[in-house]
Amino acid sequence: MRYPEYRPRRMRKNERLRALIQETELSVQHLIYPMFVKEMNEKRVSVPSMPGIYQFSMEGILKEIESVIDLSIPAILLFGIPAKKDEMGSEAYAEKGIVQETVRRIKKLFGEDILVITDVCMCEYTSHGHCGIIRDGDVENDETLNLLAETALSHVKAGSDMVAPSDMMDGRIKKIRQMLDINGYYHIPIMSYAAKYASSMFSPFRDVAESTPQFGDRKSYQMDISNQREALREIALDIEEGADIIMVKPALFYLDVIALARQTFDHPIAAYSVSGEYAMIKHTAEKGYIDYKRAVIELTMSIKRAGADIIITYFAKDLARWIKERSL
Repeated sequence: MRYPEYRPRRMRKNERLRALIQETELSVQHLIYPMFVKEMNEKRVSVPSMPGIYQFSMEGILKEIESVIDLSIPAILLFGIPAKKDEMGSEAYAEKGIVQETVRRIKKLFGEDILVITDVCMCEYTSHGHCGIIRDGDVENDETLNLLAETALSHVKAGSDMVAPSDMMDGRIKKIRQMLDINGYYHIPIMSYAAKYASSMFSPFRDVAESTPQFGDRKSYQMDISNQREALREIALDIEEGADIIMVKPALFYLDVIALARQTFDHPIAAYSVSGEYAMIKHTAEKGYIDYKRAVIELTMSIKRAGADIIITYFAKDLARWIKERSL
């Protein structure tokens, strides 16, 4: 019998050998934790579709951020849910809106101990649930740009360290960059949801963010799930308009897009492991069908392996604990 000259199993014999040649590592410094703040009296409210994820009041979120800092997670991505919504989404850019007031409180209490990244969109604030102003039954692109720029500016004035436009309107990165620069905020980076697909994986998010469209869908502005090359065009446009970080969303079903973006662009790449990915693993693990920890690590490792520099994930706190305990 002829034996193989090279035996890859030699380097898999034990944990130390495997660690010695490990190609991809997870680090807490590359994690961002999404959080939701709502105008309400309760300190926190659970969301059945996303076990372990909560809507927080302003007081409640301040307490939760203490645990995020204790785990050395460097950044949060903040979403707001106002008490009142209207067709113009006016609470999105209100000086004393829920996000603006929360950011002020976070920065006053925690300063530079946590990076506060704010989602810039209209869907949580509009009565119709779409990501912009409705005209003749559709989202009016250019009119929406002005409100998105106002929203970004209001967040930055409140103390946001970075803005993250998620609306997918054409030209919004340029409009926001111009608005920030004109007002002297040259130093504030933009993380663009550059390739955001019209995915089925967003449903649990819409529960927690209370942002389900009241009519139609978002396929006229979010990307078609069948398109890969289009993602590169979207990313290139956002980079040209001034994006500092580009994002692919969702992550798990779009690893090919992350990998292609990594091969094509030098910009930092973020990937958003979305609510549907979280819910699939969480609910399946609760039924005992999969090992929760192993599944979370495997999912997150696949995103990192595909080429993401930054991972936005609802699993961030668990991952940070495991990294801290050196039990990955």
